[in-house]
Amino acid sequence: MPDSPINSASTSAAPNSGNAAPANPAITGLTSDEARQRLAQFGPNDPTPAGQFSALRHIGLQLSNPLTIILIVASLIALYLGQRVDAIIIVVVVALGIAVNFFQTYRSEQAIRHLRERVAPTATVLRDGNWHELPRREIVPGDVVRLSSGDLVPADALVLVARDFFVAQAAMTGESLPVEKEPHPDDPSLHRNPSAPNMIFLGTSVVSGTATARVFATGPKTAFGDIAAKLAERPEETEFERGLRRFSSLILRVIVFMVLFILAMSLALKHNPFESLLFAVALAVGLTPEFLPMITSVILATGAIRMARDKVIVKHLAAIQNFGSIDIFCSDKTGTLTAGKMTLETVVDPAGTASEWARTLGFLNAKFNTGIRSPLDATIQERACPEADTYVKVDEIPFDFDRRRVSVVVEKTGANPPERLLIAKGAPEGMLPLCD
Repeated sequence: MPDSPINSASTSAAPNSGNAAPANPAITGLTSDEARQRLAQFGPNDPTPAGQFSALRHIGLQLSNPLTIILIVASLIALYLGQRVDAIIIVVVVALGIAVNFFQTYRSEQAIRHLRERVAPTATVLRDGNWHELPRREIVPGDVVRLSSGDLVPADALVLVARDFFVAQAAMTGESLPVEKEPHPDDPSLHRNPSAPNMIFLGTSVVSGTATARVFATGPKTAFGDIAAKLAERPEETEFERGLRRFSSLILRVIVFMVLFILAMSLALKHNPFESLLFAVALAVGLTPEFLPMITSVILATGAIRMARDKVIVKHLAAIQNFGSIDIFCSDKTGTLTAGKMTLETVVDPAGTASEWARTLGFLNAKFNTGIRSPLDATIQERACPEADTYVKVDEIPFDFDRRRVSVVVEKTGANPPERLLIAKGAPEGMLPLCD
């Protein structure tokens, strides 16, 4: 039954492994109570926790715009001078601009939060003596995790058991070739060092083989968490934001100079001080482009709405201008959100006729292999196969990207002499040359 490599975006449980305890009784995980205590102590296993959207902080940033400051000061002076209508008009214009920007940013934050929840990665963890599929955020130091080909390493961990276990560490070291990891006498000096032969780290992925590892660091305490913390600094201003800030600063300087100059000249010419101040305020309001913040917010929000119709979430409105000025946009397609559900219609032999024996062979391979976690295996096992209960596993060669196949050896119980089968499954281009 042909198969091809499947890259998993999560560390989900092997469909064929069930929740049985590990074969090595010396490997024990945490209890649920211990895990809850450690989760409260160390926090969620998230190297870059998503910050909560702060309405006050966002509004504060909007109010810090020089143009907004000018208008607010002008409205206060107008109110002090008894010009209530003018003050209210200015405040309403400022409030509308801030409200439009706030509403669009809030919608984007909510959409991103829901997306994070939908694609949250998981891991296979030993809890209370059994393997369980848990969200990666719930992993704590001391947990025992099980990994196989295609998985993402959920936390920094010490390898306890490994078989043909290779890990891609490009995210940590930049090296393109996978690195073999295996159990090794623990040397504390090697902790958090990607070159350690028995250490695996969050942010890396399993290329081939299987392993069991014990977590020693989670979340911001991981090596990847240190890198993420440095990258979490305030992003650089976009060219649009930089230009708007410079324009606002220029307007602010011009207005301050003009108001002070006219006020000084009016007082020097012995004009009425009240009338001079009123004229200076009117000049400041007249020179300030009151609608500029609101107009820019409305235009950027309109662009964000058009992008949303094409299933693109805009988190920062100012990014719309940069996106619109791009001539060539290059993107690496890393995956597609789908239901991820396969169904088995029928099983046929090489002649194209339905074959129960072929289904039995496929079921045995799916049941006993542990080298790759394939949705195909889970689909095959959804339909019971009583014949498979008469076989036991003898050995296996896990999937790797050189052989491009997984092989298991099974033995029929009660057969005399013993009857053994070698069942291989892999990509057609790798399997067909082996057939006679």
